[in-house]
Amino acid sequence: MSDTEQNIVRTKLLIIGSGPAGYTAAIYAARAMLEPVLVAGIQPGGQMTITTDVENYPGFADVIQGPWLMEQMREQAEHVGTRMMYDHLTAADLSQRPFRFEADSGKIYVADAVILATGAQAKWLGLPTEEQFKGYGVSACATCDGFFYRGKNVLVVGGGNTAVEEALYLTHHADKVTLVHRRDTLRAEKILQDRLFAHPKIEVVWNAEIAEVTGDHDPLGVTGARLRDTVTGEEKEVKTDGVFVAIGHAPATELIADQLRLRPSGYVWTAPDSAATSVEGVFAAGDVTDETFRQAVTAAGMGCMAALEAERWLAANPARANETLAA
Repeated sequence: MSDTEQNIVRTKLLIIGSGPAGYTAAIYAARAMLEPVLVAGIQPGGQMTITTDVENYPGFADVIQGPWLMEQMREQAEHVGTRMMYDHLTAADLSQRPFRFEADSGKIYVADAVILATGAQAKWLGLPTEEQFKGYGVSACATCDGFFYRGKNVLVVGGGNTAVEEALYLTHHADKVTLVHRRDTLRAEKILQDRLFAHPKIEVVWNAEIAEVTGDHDPLGVTGARLRDTVTGEEKEVKTDGVFVAIGHAPATELIADQLRLRPSGYVWTAPDSAATSVEGVFAAGDVTDETFRQAVTAAGMGCMAALEAERWLAANPARANETLAA
């Protein structure tokens, strides 16, 4: 792709991703007069745009909507000076300075420093009915949505640490938690399994998978699930008020996977107590680097950290910041 001047977007700081981490980084960077450019990606607002009721983000006495919160963050970032680009990056080169990115719009983004805030996506079962009831009884985050199932019955799907931890957490709210696992043994750590099996509110259904999520359509809401025995193929209907899919998350690292150090889990590695990655001048924030908490408020905090570190790095490296794109 030829470098025509009108297709080049130059910036001191490029922020990639538009969830809580990206927007918060943009707010701090813009207020530091860095004039950041934020590339929103294919899902502006990130996972929060498919989250309905949000009750655990500080500062709001009443329940708020995830898309509304992302809209407010975007408007705040723009108000303080962020340049918003509704574009999708397809290629990155972190081996040269300034860093260089290509987008499917044909634009080339050139930046002295980068904040990667591309997030992570929950892994789903791939059922049409699962998609239909997302946000209306189907969730991938017990910490986010468990509160809404006080006194109700829920299903958790999975067999690893995430599934067991989600099931244990849900016992604080639900009357009954049923863990559905497609095998006859769990992959979770032994100590977690011991807690699970000892809990009076939890039942485990072995060798089973969800074949279909069932529910009402007016108003939209889950009422049950059809379980399929993975050994015999026999199916049965069970009643439930909610289905929590806990089969893992996949960090969105495709753009830079071969250029930044990753953790064994696939998340971007950052230095201890820092947002700095293995490439100097590149920082990571939010769910793309957070395999533990994955909350909107922790992502926002990491976005703040990344912006502050990027500001300091740019101030300490003026020679690099003043490099121009090679002809």
